[in-house]
Amino acid sequence: MKTLKNVLVVALIMLGTTLFAQTNLTGKVVDEYNQPLPGSDVIVEGTNDGASTDFDGNFNFTTSKSTGTVTISFMGYFSQSLDFNGSKDFGTIKMEASAESLDEIVIKGKGIMDIASERETPVAVSTIMASEIVDKLGSQELPELLNATPSVYATKQGGGYGDSRVNIRGFDSKNTAVMINGMPVNDMESGKVYWSNWAGLSDVTSAMQVQRGLGSSKLAISSVGGTINVITRTGDAREGGNFGATYGNDNFLKVTGSYSTGKMENGLSTSVLISQFQGDGYVDGTKFQGNTWFLGVGYEINDNNSIMLTATGAPQWHHQRYYAPNLNTYIKYGENGEPNRKYNGDWGYLDGEEFTFRRNFYHKPVASLNWDLKLDETANVSTVIYASWGRGGGTGPIGKINGGKDYKPQFKDEDGLFRFDDIQAWNSGATGIDFGSYSGDRVADTDGNYINNRGDGFTRRASMNSHDWYGVISNFHKDVNDNIGFDFGVDARTYKGMHYRIVNDDLGADGYFDNRDRNNPDRNITEYYEANPDWNPFVDIVGQQKIEYYNVGGVNWLGAFGQLEYKTEKISTFLQFGASQQAFQRTDYFNLGTVAHENNPDQSAEQTSDWEALLGGNIKTGLNYNINKNHNVFINGGYYSKQPMFSAVYPNYTNNDVNDKLTNETIIGIEVGYGYRAERTAINLNLYRTSWDDRFMSIGYTDPDTGDYGTARMDGINQLHMGIEADATYRPVNSLKLNGMISVGNWEYSGNPTGKAYDDDNNLVGTKVLYLDGVKVGDAAQFTSRLALEWKAFKNFTFDINQFMADHLYADINASGFGEEDNLGSLQLPSFSLTNTGMAYKFNIGEKMGLKLRVNVNNLWDHTYISESETNYIKDQSNFQMEDPNNAGEMIADENAYNEYLSTGLYQGVDKGNRVFFGFGRTWNASLRFNF
Repeated sequence: MKTLKNVLVVALIMLGTTLFAQTNLTGKVVDEYNQPLPGSDVIVEGTNDGASTDFDGNFNFTTSKSTGTVTISFMGYFSQSLDFNGSKDFGTIKMEASAESLDEIVIKGKGIMDIASERETPVAVSTIMASEIVDKLGSQELPELLNATPSVYATKQGGGYGDSRVNIRGFDSKNTAVMINGMPVNDMESGKVYWSNWAGLSDVTSAMQVQRGLGSSKLAISSVGGTINVITRTGDAREGGNFGATYGNDNFLKVTGSYSTGKMENGLSTSVLISQFQGDGYVDGTKFQGNTWFLGVGYEINDNNSIMLTATGAPQWHHQRYYAPNLNTYIKYGENGEPNRKYNGDWGYLDGEEFTFRRNFYHKPVASLNWDLKLDETANVSTVIYASWGRGGGTGPIGKINGGKDYKPQFKDEDGLFRFDDIQAWNSGATGIDFGSYSGDRVADTDGNYINNRGDGFTRRASMNSHDWYGVISNFHKDVNDNIGFDFGVDARTYKGMHYRIVNDDLGADGYFDNRDRNNPDRNITEYYEANPDWNPFVDIVGQQKIEYYNVGGVNWLGAFGQLEYKTEKISTFLQFGASQQAFQRTDYFNLGTVAHENNPDQSAEQTSDWEALLGGNIKTGLNYNINKNHNVFINGGYYSKQPMFSAVYPNYTNNDVNDKLTNETIIGIEVGYGYRAERTAINLNLYRTSWDDRFMSIGYTDPDTGDYGTARMDGINQLHMGIEADATYRPVNSLKLNGMISVGNWEYSGNPTGKAYDDDNNLVGTKVLYLDGVKVGDAAQFTSRLALEWKAFKNFTFDINQFMADHLYADINASGFGEEDNLGSLQLPSFSLTNTGMAYKFNIGEKMGLKLRVNVNNLWDHTYISESETNYIKDQSNFQMEDPNNAGEMIADENAYNEYLSTGLYQGVDKGNRVFFGFGRTWNASLRFNF
């Protein structure tokens, strides 16, 4: 009996232990950037015990099991299984990206890439991971995904594939720094970024981070509005690959394949990708075709040394809608008074095939060699040597027929398309073609040939803008102790831009005559060149027969930078400083060379100018304070002395006319922010103020006394951009996530700049004033908002929908058009709201294989909207006033005339004379992707 009693006591004790024992499991889930992965599922196998990570990636829960295995999973990453025996803190768990997200890299040279971290780097930042790019991009262009970010406005511009553009806080690409793996890619002459040159970038992107404002980059870059840092995949991705295909509206088709060896026993790793894309284009006459290639090779020499070689490019061609039609034209070729938003006036048919005057073709491969050297546990050096070779340009018309330029209506048919068959016939001597003032009969030369030139016959020329660009960035980092670290580095670049024109298609003529080269006048051009991208980035251009112009822009850059950083659990602060010298040189090969000077003393001009060097610099500082685990605040500010662009150095595009009023632009930015993080909620709030002063602009000038034409050099053009931004994420349950953002800006010109006016002989003839004070900055919506929902309806199936709104969108004004004191300001375009949606289902095949189907629909309700205007025509209502017959000298509204104008002269409140681009209507795409 006693034995039985003892057994019962032991059994009760064991049962009590089982019932009341609680095993506590904690940890933090992060990606390969050490960024939190909020919403990761952490489940104890064989139970319902588990939790989702909070916005800092942390989890903390209890389970009744004393031993077992937890599984951590997050979409776009491979699941991990970890064992436990009793309560355990797993520490930081770094997830491995799956192939479906393309997010397969181990960051190299992080000291160069300047990745910002939430609750640590005191800047306003948003990061889009590769899994979202793969899912939601479809047939869109990479910049368009940034519309989910506050104060960003991206449009398709004319609608040609790759012609999109992006503004941040009201600043265009010339003042928004775009980086690829920490390397600047803004054109060193103009500052612009042509996204068609990077048409394949989305295929190889692992993450895209937008730092609004001056940002955290240590380089002296053009981050007036912000910085877009694109991080690509590298060679040391995990072993495996994928195949994928996307099909969409207007015969969009894209196929992609990639494979990675993983790091092999000898320390080598290789990753390759190739894709092809093509389509007819949503806009009429905008066919396109291109390829993407990527090669990454890594080698881990030893524990302290590793190198990584990456190279990528996207040879492509695409037809364009280069010239924005006016609203009257859209409506003319529409139906029932509604505009034909697909209308394109730059194309037609030639011999039954689509042909256009406007075709862009380019190949801009970029290659980099990263070397990471670990000196000891506290110091390292990151160095990248990079190069880019751009070859290509864009075509357009040159010449006249019967004195008429190509935009004259006689060269279009009843559908508004170019009569290319008739143009070809006229060029080749056919008679009886109605092209205006007479029958169109053309006279051959004495040899019976029909030769085109600037004034006779239409020719398709190509304006070539090629370049060679080399650079090196090296950064030394040292941790003084656990809290203090510093960086010091150098940034050197050299750039050579080659600009000229060639003949692409004589459209039926027997040749083209050019006399613009003063060293080789009166030439009959006999060599024509295809308007296709050349896969060879080193193709020789010296021997090509050039017309119109041939000049080379040289830009050299040498910079030094440093950073001092202090971090604790509560505080992180930094001080950055940099200095740079930028030098410009211009060579004009169509000017007379030195050999010809003796024969032409009155027309001589040096072919190569002297170097014009300018010093610049910046200083930035910021502080983030984590009040507690939920709240943080930050502040940052900076001052830039930024060198002007190439066009400001040579305002009249001649070597012997260097701007004698060269001065640096001045940028002062300040920003404050607040962040809130809880288990299911995240909120960010930012306020900013950016002043951009001392800009230069060369504009046309007409002498009021003589009527002579010249130029005015405007100094001191200033802009002030202020605004507030907020974004939030809320996860009411693990399967549902809500995102929202709103941004309100007030971007205006300030002051009325005055400039000196010069005649054609460079003599001072007067002054010019631009009345810009208070005029709204155009080209980007000053109010944007977005609300998005993502729902994991059941296992492996997701659904998402978002609503985007843009308001206070003004025309892209030309500052030179505000020479009258009574200007009417900036044209405000109608607001618009768009709905985009998508859904996906993943089929699991084995442990690390899967098949994913994704469908996207953009502009779901097919809303018609104006995305931008290239003109600023505002009808003055005084034009509709008349003298009151009962009160001499008094003016009253002519209501009949004004009402007639409202019904016939406006479209959605916009004067129909304005040249605009419409946004795309409803588009769709479906993709299938297999990962292994």
